[in-house]
Amino acid sequence: MMQNLGRTALLLSGGVDSSVALQLLVEQGVRPDLYYIQIGADEEGFQGCSAEEDLEMCRWLARHYDLRLFTSNLHQEYWDYVVGYIIDTVREGRTPHPDMMCNRIIKFGYFDDRWGASYDTIATGHYADKRIIEGKHYLATAKDPVKDQTDFLAQITYPQLVKAHFPLGKYTKDEVREIAETHHLITSRRKDSQGICFLGKVNYNDFLEKYLGTKPGEIIDQETGLVLGEHQGYWFHTIGQRKGLGLGGGPWYVVGKDVSENKIYVSRGFDTEAQYGDLIGLAELNFISGDPMPELSESMEVTFKIRHTPDFTRGVLERREDGSYLLTSTEMMQGIAPGQYCTLYDSDHHLCFGSGLIVSGARKSL
Repeated sequence: MMQNLGRTALLLSGGVDSSVALQLLVEQGVRPDLYYIQIGADEEGFQGCSAEEDLEMCRWLARHYDLRLFTSNLHQEYWDYVVGYIIDTVREGRTPHPDMMCNRIIKFGYFDDRWGASYDTIATGHYADKRIIEGKHYLATAKDPVKDQTDFLAQITYPQLVKAHFPLGKYTKDEVREIAETHHLITSRRKDSQGICFLGKVNYNDFLEKYLGTKPGEIIDQETGLVLGEHQGYWFHTIGQRKGLGLGGGPWYVVGKDVSENKIYVSRGFDTEAQYGDLIGLAELNFISGDPMPELSESMEVTFKIRHTPDFTRGVLERREDGSYLLTSTEMMQGIAPGQYCTLYDSDHHLCFGSGLIVSGARKSL
């Protein structure tokens, strides 16, 4: 049975995914209003992506389908909350997840607050799906495991999920490209965007240097305590990182950071134990559709991701007395990075429960 979407707003990016989402909506008889979210440059002229080219793609699509196109200026909100979050998190020595914050704060947050009141549905080009079970909405994984973006959506709220619609959930990326080619969409051969959410093509280290500068510090071998080299600021490095260290005789991996002393610690070897852990401490859990843990139970089996990957790992989620959670993985995980988010799924990795902030990573005592 086809879902009645009611009055629909579609967020267009100018890329192939949201363009095909539009085509699929039109095939269902939906005539959405189209919105392009403008971020723009910061006060010092920092321009992240080719906004004018993206807007021209959106204008073409609006003319092609004879639909209304609006621009939504969320420049200040983005720079205040998303960019501010990135800078604060990195300054604290942790690893941010800006795409997750973009979705919760911008696409399904401020956009809905400003323009969403007259719409029943907000559609996007995300690779994700939804299920309605006993009247409750659940975020669900997409058909394409490589492109699945539920881990980017795992901080949205339940009201945001109820209003959301993901037309691409039942398609692979190849199928999306084929649909775009079949319907001669101008975006059919555009490359996928890369980078930090709306920051587009900007080099991440250039972005960090602009806002945090540089500060030389020591690179230290964790096993020997020897100083191996110099870095330009702990904020340029994350746990599990291999590239960009400038050290010979490797491979070398970042395994720790001392923020107060501006030092990073590294360990050598492809399988050095210092890279791995199977205990993940979580806080600030966002269970989108309510706490999935059975009543009176203190633990449950889950699958999870600690980074964007097509692979799921099995584990046991335990609720502790202080309100935090401990996730025990069945496999050793490389590069558990505090500040990132761990996305939690059911045991069949079909339903996405939500996500929690990673606050620690460790190994079980043998």
